[in-house]
Amino acid sequence: MRLATWNINSVRARVDRAVAFLERTGTDVLALQETKCTDAQFPVAPFEAAGYEVAHVGVNQWNGVAVVSRVGLADVETSFPGQPAFGDRVEARALGATCGGVRVWSLYVPHGREVGDPHYAYKLRWLDELRAQAAGWLAADPATQVALVGDWNVAPLDTDVWDVAYFAGKTHVTPAERDAFAAFGAAGYTEVTREAIPAERTYTYWDYQRLRFPRNEGMRIDFAYLSPAARARVTGVTIDRDERKGKGASDHVPVVVDLAD
Repeated sequence: MRLATWNINSVRARVDRAVAFLERTGTDVLALQETKCTDAQFPVAPFEAAGYEVAHVGVNQWNGVAVVSRVGLADVETSFPGQPAFGDRVEARALGATCGGVRVWSLYVPHGREVGDPHYAYKLRWLDELRAQAAGWLAADPATQVALVGDWNVAPLDTDVWDVAYFAGKTHVTPAERDAFAAFGAAGYTEVTREAIPAERTYTYWDYQRLRFPRNEGMRIDFAYLSPAARARVTGVTIDRDERKGKGASDHVPVVVDLAD
């Protein structure tokens, strides 16, 4: 099974690229983030025409997550248990579905905005509650196959940003965020993209401004944490950097994980 995660940065603007990616790569399950649309606005038809089922949660032009699959799509949850709210709303930032025997969670972790902002505290609460739930899934069934994939909005290592000095005092690189990210490893999960691709200056996101992509001034913030049973099936990982090229590209690229049948 080929599983990919991609912050699409508006699925309506990039549906043709998404379907072309699925067809070109033979991806079976695609987790999407930042779809930027309501459920009614999601372009289901092109995916279904290509042979994929769709599950999506979105309530406005912000956030939004989806899973599209051609190997089954069952037991859909549009938030994880205990998912924190921001203000009075549980945002559209997590969607879980069982696809080909794997419980896939498409995750769009809150940005945090600025250190000290209420959104930063929300981000840490969000990660902590997700970690607690993920640990509980493993405790209940050590053989469960879970994939926590998406845009984590955390750069775990200094080498995951193009210039760590530029990020001093900013979100994504603070010790608290990095500790919250690392806690998933302590809970029994393995971040398989780092395991397969440890190279420095290997990024998954480049801002549209200031020629960041041509200069390779990016960030590595899209990851895949897998439970032990799912990790045992990993046969390869790729970061599809070419998807950042050309007209109408997202500012993120797909991260692809291959699992043995």
